[in-house]
Amino acid sequence: MATLGDMAGWVAPAATMIAAVMTAANLGTRVTGWGFIVFTIGSVAWSSVAIGTGQQNLLWTNGFLTLVNLVGIWRWLGRQARYEDGSRTAASRSQAARVPSLFSIGAITGARLTGRDGAVIGTVVDGMMRCSDSALAYVVISEGGVGGVGERLRALDPGEVRFSAQGPICDLDAAALSRRPLLEPGAWPVSLEALAEPSSRPPVVALTQ
Repeated sequence: MATLGDMAGWVAPAATMIAAVMTAANLGTRVTGWGFIVFTIGSVAWSSVAIGTGQQNLLWTNGFLTLVNLVGIWRWLGRQARYEDGSRTAASRSQAARVPSLFSIGAITGARLTGRDGAVIGTVVDGMMRCSDSALAYVVISEGGVGGVGERLRALDPGEVRFSAQGPICDLDAAALSRRPLLEPGAWPVSLEALAEPSSRPPVVALTQ
């Protein structure tokens, strides 16, 4: 018959692996928060293993990690969840009020861009804002690749993207998006106009022996 220590030995690694997937997947505030709850279960289980086997270092390490995980729970299921609820409520109420509809800035990054045919053609990864008038200069879209590997970045004019309760929408399809100029990773343009100007791109320095 399995003892409590045996059960903790199984729960600890399983909870740690599940929690790592939940937090790394970046599926939203609440999923991340629950990931920290599972992390806490794992650190408590590891502490039980440490007590049963007399491993002081393991006990101190997971005791500290338990405190860190509790802070993560408070941040994601407490403070961050309240922020998300507030922005969602404002966006929902704006749909019925006689005011322009609202869309949370925090929800832009990671939002899926829907094309004119209703298919998802990319993901919004960032946006550059002009300091002069606090308006978006361009929106950066990622398309292709898996997990960021092999992805291609392209910039769209904010006027081409409509933000709604269903997420960002544009009148392009995947083929039209693929014809837009590529952004150089780590060297984005100062403006959309500069994207088409070779002189505005950073020079490529050849290394000589």
